[in-house]
Amino acid sequence: MDIQQAALHDVPEIDTIYEEARRFMRERGNHKQWTGGYPDRSVIESDIEKGQLFVVRDEGGILGVFVYFHGEDPTYRVIEDGSWLSPLSPYGVLHRVAIARRAHRRGVGSLIFRYALAHSHNVRIDTHEDNQPMRHSLEKHGFSYRGIIYLASGESRLAYQCIES
Repeated sequence: MDIQQAALHDVPEIDTIYEEARRFMRERGNHKQWTGGYPDRSVIESDIEKGQLFVVRDEGGILGVFVYFHGEDPTYRVIEDGSWLSPLSPYGVLHRVAIARRAHRRGVGSLIFRYALAHSHNVRIDTHEDNQPMRHSLEKHGFSYRGIIYLASGESRLAYQCIES
């Protein structure tokens, strides 16, 4: 398995993985995250154009997809009922993490988290409170719950952070 920047020719396969992820969430009781077809092709294409969409690939194709960038995320400026471990330090950001059904239990999530932490010792991520599998995975990989942040839409998310020295 290796990680590469996504390209426009990857969009159909990425779109399929996001659809699988939406189904997976619904099957596990998470009916409020990634609704209305989000993230759709326009979001995927925008992430590719910004150079921040990555794929985990093996000889069989794409196993996972995620957004990673280093810099400020405006939704992380305000955090309620908690605090960031290092509020002023630069940080990396993970968003829109999804793993293909055929890749579950193959270590794709671990590889994604290691990638982010290799590029920034300080990584932030958020998820919906109903996304128990992601919350469990974050805690398993050393991320700690930091508080509540709000998306531009006003929806709340649980914020997590991992700092490695």
